[in-house]
Order: sequence, then C-alpha cells, then structure tokens
Amino acid sequence: MKEKAKDIKAREYRSVTQVAGPLMIVEGVEEVAYAELVYIRTPEGGNRMGQVLESQENVAVVQVFEGTRGLDTEQTRVRFSGDIMRISLSKEILGRSFDGLGRPIDGGPEIIPEARLPITGAAINPTARAYPNEFIQTGVSTIDGMNTLVRGQKLPIFSGSGLPHNELAAQIARQAKVLGSEEPFSVIFAGMGITHEEANFFMNSFESTGALERIVSFINLADDPAIERIITPRMALTAAEFLAFDYNTHVLVILTDMTNYCEALREISSAREEVPGRRGYPGYMYTDLASNYERAGRIRGKKGSITQMPILSMPDDDITHPVPDLTGYITEGQFVLSRELHRKGVYPPVDVLPSLSRLMNEGIGEGRTRADHLGVSDQCYSAYAEGRDVRSLVAVVGEEALSERDRLNLRFADIFEERFVNQGADENRTIEQTLDLGWELLSMLPAGELKRIDEKYIKQYYKKGSQVKAGEQ
Repeated sequence: MKEKAKDIKAREYRSVTQVAGPLMIVEGVEEVAYAELVYIRTPEGGNRMGQVLESQENVAVVQVFEGTRGLDTEQTRVRFSGDIMRISLSKEILGRSFDGLGRPIDGGPEIIPEARLPITGAAINPTARAYPNEFIQTGVSTIDGMNTLVRGQKLPIFSGSGLPHNELAAQIARQAKVLGSEEPFSVIFAGMGITHEEANFFMNSFESTGALERIVSFINLADDPAIERIITPRMALTAAEFLAFDYNTHVLVILTDMTNYCEALREISSAREEVPGRRGYPGYMYTDLASNYERAGRIRGKKGSITQMPILSMPDDDITHPVPDLTGYITEGQFVLSRELHRKGVYPPVDVLPSLSRLMNEGIGEGRTRADHLGVSDQCYSAYAEGRDVRSLVAVVGEEALSERDRLNLRFADIFEERFVNQGADENRTIEQTLDLGWELLSMLPAGELKRIDEKYIKQYYKKGSQVKAGEQ
C-alpha cells in the first residue's frame, strides 16, 4: 500500500479540463486531499504552485497562486505533493523580507529551516488561553490613553481611501513595546495588495529608524496575483506563532489591507460560481476572517504572545460594509480614522468616540500604566463628546447662544484635537506623558466637573488655574 501511495504522488496528470480565473479543474485524480500543495508545469516549461480548493471523486479544483495565464488544457502538467503548504522558519527570519508565498525578496539567502510548519496553524484551545492583561505602549496618545492595546488582543484600524493608516501602522511598528517585560518584542508585517510605493514606504520607514532587525515582512504587491493574498496572512501568522511560542517573543502582527484580502476571497468565490452573500462576498467570509483573527492570543505556560492589528479600508467610508462589519464582530474593538480630522491636518486622525478597546480595562491601572488612567480616559472622552455635541449645536444657533459651560466644552474639544489627538509621525509619547497631557487639558475645566475621576487623583494631578490655549505644543 505504501508503494502504491508513493506511485500515486509521483504521478503527473495531463487531465486539466478547464481553466477559469485563478482556478483549474483536473480530472481522473486519485487520493487527493483538501488544501494539498500542487506543482504545476506550464506549457513553456515554467513552474507554478497551487493548492487544492475542493476534492471530489476523481476531480480536483486547484487554485493557482501565480495565476492561470498561459495554462491550457492540453500541455499543462500537474503533480499533487501529498502534503499541505508549509513555510520554512528559523530565528534568522528577523530582519528579512519575503513575498506573499514566503520566498525571500530582499536578496538574502533561503532560510535554513529549524522547522517547516503548516501555514494553517493550530487553533489555540480556549481552555489553554491566558487572558490578555498586559499593556503595550505604542507611543500614540489616542491609542495608549483612550483605547489601550493589550498583549494578546486583536484590535483593527478602520480607515478609508487616502487616510494615513499606513503611516500610523509604520509608527506603531517602530515604537510598540511591552513595558516591564524582559521578553523580546518583534513585529510581523503582512502587506496584501499594496502598491510598490507603499511597500517602499514601509521598508524605508523600518530601515531608517533601525527597527528593521526586529521586523519580518511578507509583501504581496498590487500587481501580484490576487490569489496569493489568501496565503500571505497565513504565512505571516505562522511565522508569528513560531517566534511567539518557540522563542518566547511578544509579536505584534500588522495585516494590511484586509479589504484586499476579502476581494481575493470574492474573486475565488465568483470563479467557483458560488451563491454570493452580501455585496457579492462569499457567505463563509466571516469564518475565513475568524480563522486568521483568532490566531492572536496568549497560552498559559508560554511567555510569548501574538497581538494583531489588522488594517482595512472601508469602501466609501462605510463602517457597515461587510468587511469592517464582520471584523468588528470577531475582534475586541476598533480604531476608526476620521476624514474630518484628516482635513483639519490632525495626525493621526483617530476619532476616539467610535473607537473602542474592549480589553482596555484589563491592561491599565496601578502596576500596569498608572492608577489614574481609567478616570482620565473616561473624563476626556466625556468632555470631548460634549464638546462635539456643542459644535453641532453651534452650526444651528450660533456661538452667541451658548452658555459658559458649553463654551468651555467647545474649547476643550478643539484643544483636545490639537494637543492630545494630534502628534508628530515620529513622536513617541510615554504613557506618563500622555496621562500628564490629559490632566493638563482637563485642568481647563472646573474641578467640580470632573465627576468621572476619583477625588484623590484630582487632588494629586489637577493643575488649578491651567490656561491651555489652542495651538500650544
């Protein structure tokens, strides 16, 4: 039986009966399994790779990673490997760049593997998960102060076309660290369908700041085959699992752009003539996204962890679009970038009102950030929300009709955006600087208005008579 199995896997098939989009149908096959790796010989003698997408009796549907251009039904030859897709990994991947299929693109040598791991990964047993409760400092006040990122969390950035989500992602990748931890910190960056300009921006940004040596990049460019985008995040997450759980590393995984990933899913679904779901996306998109997002987390007894920051651009800035909508169900909150703030010249244009980190309370407070953190965050949120409401009211009744309290909240909202939200693309604020800045702004308000902060912290940090002016830095 073993000899027979070996013979079958050594067999080349010339029974390609159909080529459609990124898919190829091979008939007359034996013992072919779902997700099996496929080697394809083109009519010109070139080599491509694919993966079994569907296996039925004597028929296999293969998705071709490099695209099906040039393939025909007469001379194309196919061999099934008998194994699923794997990636070669070692500690030497740090500082290296790979394409969407895990092949080096930085001119460096092939990785000599310590392990060859399946890119599907292994689901973390829920009972083995450790609860995320350790603060990650990104150096960005709207994140650290208002929507804190916690080690092991998955927290996406909801953006729009033309907004600076790439700049924010690069800044987080350069600056992020776990305070008070001795374990190494690494960043895995996966770009899906990004332009050459965007890829060069990320690489130059990492290299110029010396952060490249702790970053691993997987780049699928916009002119690369769309089908490759399905593999890229799985390559990145498998590398993250290796560093986190074999080398006790804190790993931050940045995935951009998940909308491009979902477009690739839709293309495959359309080629398979599946019944479409919302806006043409496949009905299984929720499950597929979850298979990527749920690979974040911590495991009891392991020092390492995987934290995810997926980035997705919302078509027409529509937060109800299927991609952000389903992502929001799976992840623990979101950062929402605001076009209005971007037009004002505010960077990063994070709108703190619709943004949310559901695990924030677990990662802040005494021993993690500072004892007054939650109160400062809640009070800033409350005062800013009131100021935004007053701003809308001014458009109707004019500023002359406002009460003194309304004018104060309106001024707070303006200065909060100019001083707290706005910061330099290379400005790395500590959590103490962020909280001190919060107190400086809150001290504009009467102490009696600070109802969301414990009295003892008001006595300790409130700066009586503070006269913060718009435009001050």
